[in-house]
Amino acid sequence: MTRDYVRSGLWLAFFGGILLAWWWLYQMATGMGIDLIGRPGPMAQRMAAMDPRMDMYMPMAEYGPVFWMWAIMMAAMMLPTLVPTLSAYEDLMTSANGTRAGWIGVIVGYAIVWVAFAAAIAGLQLALLFGGVVDMLGIPKTPWFAGSLLIAVGLFQFTRAKEVCHGVCHSPMSYFMGHWKTGFAGGLRMGLGLGAFCVGCCWGFMVLGFVGGVMSLLWMGLATLFMVIEKLPQVGHVVTKPMGGLLIAGGIAVVIAPLVTG
Repeated sequence: MTRDYVRSGLWLAFFGGILLAWWWLYQMATGMGIDLIGRPGPMAQRMAAMDPRMDMYMPMAEYGPVFWMWAIMMAAMMLPTLVPTLSAYEDLMTSANGTRAGWIGVIVGYAIVWVAFAAAIAGLQLALLFGGVVDMLGIPKTPWFAGSLLIAVGLFQFTRAKEVCHGVCHSPMSYFMGHWKTGFAGGLRMGLGLGAFCVGCCWGFMVLGFVGGVMSLLWMGLATLFMVIEKLPQVGHVVTKPMGGLLIAGGIAVVIAPLVTG
């Protein structure tokens, strides 16, 4: 009975953390005047038009706030994709001497990798901002950049690297069987490995935030939904390449649209 209470409490805390991350992102987006589908209101438009090199404090032009935004975004978007992995770990808790400490270790290791990715992509966002490629909201200033990102991420869906990384994310049980370690330290080590493969599998969908704006809740929701589906054992292997085709087609459309309408 006590074990059931512990299990329920940990799962509730896990999902509570996800909900808290989404609530924080919603508060941040609406506070900046951005609606649910990513359209900036008058205040957000004025902020986006500001020159980040102006001698004034603007959070979206400072590394600290941008990093924390991405870190919370990683929690909101990537922790839901960890559910099949945590369920697979639970299946091995009896037969392979797993523990709740190891279960927590998997989460911590996975989170560490994605926080490191948040640190890197926050730097990328500021480089693109000060380079004049995107505005203060992470929205690209030219269709060429947006289209190129869509095409690049779409092409990646067909690569061997995607296949290998997705194979681990899609079948965490196989990873556990080949890298099994007990206790918190063992779970942490496996979480770091799983997180690395997950970044290799899903980095493109994070980068696509620079297509519609990094604070678009619509993009966050759709990307999260697809990444969860991509990791489901039953259907994950059949959606990867079709999504690549859709991204390539969308990128081509974004690039040629100004040529056609102009």
